Amino acid sequence: MILVLMGVSGSGKTTLGLALSRELGWPYFDADDYHPAANVEKMRAGAPLNDSDRWPWLDRLNELLLGQQARGQSAILGCSALKQAYRERLARGLDRPRWVHLQGSFGLILSRLQARTGHYMPATLLQSQFATLEAPTDAFTLDIAAAPEVLARQVIDALGLLQ
Repeated sequence: MILVLMGVSGSGKTTLGLALSRELGWPYFDADDYHPAANVEKMRAGAPLNDSDRWPWLDRLNELLLGQQARGQSAILGCSALKQAYRERLARGLDRPRWVHLQGSFGLILSRLQARTGHYMPATLLQSQFATLEAPTDAFTLDIAAAPEVLARQVIDALGLLQ
């Protein structure tokens, strides 16, 4: 199974992804690690990415997931996947990827971004992420206010991952 944790920056994709990885024994991939240097520099400078910035990145992530699937290996990907078109690009050729939308208030996520260190995504770009977000209709949606362990259990139970 390919499981994609999606949501704006600071919604907890990496924290939840690592918790699920420990629980399920599946590898976790952070989409931020696959951005080309130009995208990282653009975000570091406070400029939001546009579609043309994202397409090659999404294609690279799709290839990663297709490789996992071809080897018969489950995987977890943490990726913003803010628009339906981005999710479609990520899912191209995959057998029923499962989507988990991490949703929370602007204030909660902003406070997380402001407390985060060592990441190139500045808190000033959060508003552009919320403006770009197209809420998915085919995802399990989580309220991120709960503890990561609680969220991991909710995902496992809702998607029947340990049956």
